[in-house]
Amino acid sequence: MAKVVDSYVERTSARLLRSLQKSGGKTPLHRVQFTNSIIQYLLDKKLVQIQNTGHGFLLQIPEEF
Repeated sequence: MAKVVDSYVERTSARLLRSLQKSGGKTPLHRVQFTNSIIQYLLDKKLVQIQNTGHGFLLQIPEEF
């Protein structure tokens, strides 16, 4: 059963990455409509990063991608 959860997390995180790419590689964190576990999964894989702008936080794809 754990394999089903892993594939769900991978599919959903891929959707979030596509969404970020369509929005220019970054979006305000408060506008992300995905669960914290999906965001944490991408952070752990180092596929996204969070930037503090001083006025809020941005979820963005790292520059080296």
